[in-house]
Amino acid sequence: MSATTTDHHTPRSWIVLVAFLVVVVGVGALIGTQTQPGTWYESLTKPPFNPPNWIFGPVWFTLYVMIAIAGWRSFMESPTGTPMKFWYAQMLLNWAWSPVWFAGEMIWPAFAIIVAMWLMIVGFIAANWRRDRLAAILFIPYLAWVSFATLLNLSIGILN
Repeated sequence: MSATTTDHHTPRSWIVLVAFLVVVVGVGALIGTQTQPGTWYESLTKPPFNPPNWIFGPVWFTLYVMIAIAGWRSFMESPTGTPMKFWYAQMLLNWAWSPVWFAGEMIWPAFAIIVAMWLMIVGFIAANWRRDRLAAILFIPYLAWVSFATLLNLSIGILN
């Protein structure tokens, strides 16, 4: 299934995994705590499929763990390879979205960011599909969630 030949069981590999988990989950949590929904977000008209706010924390924690593991696997295979370029790009866009949406209160720039992020996620999956199938599969739930979030972002933009 996977064409990867990297040994993921070395001490160095485990240290890199921990670093990926700490950075991805840590930065995500920091941004999440600093850009929580406020009165602006509460005042927006939302579509009927808008989930309750409490769902976002557990979903993002789970996704961030999967994103970190996929990034670690790709990094161990080739730190500067095409999959990692997609990974870095999607991660920067991911971290930019909440400050633009919640702190900046900018619906349409946030929409542009999330569309670009969606494209980078698809690129990561495609770049890894033959190289490291597990890393690609770990991004599928992320793609599904970001697809839903993109629809939600667009719907809120249209309604407001």
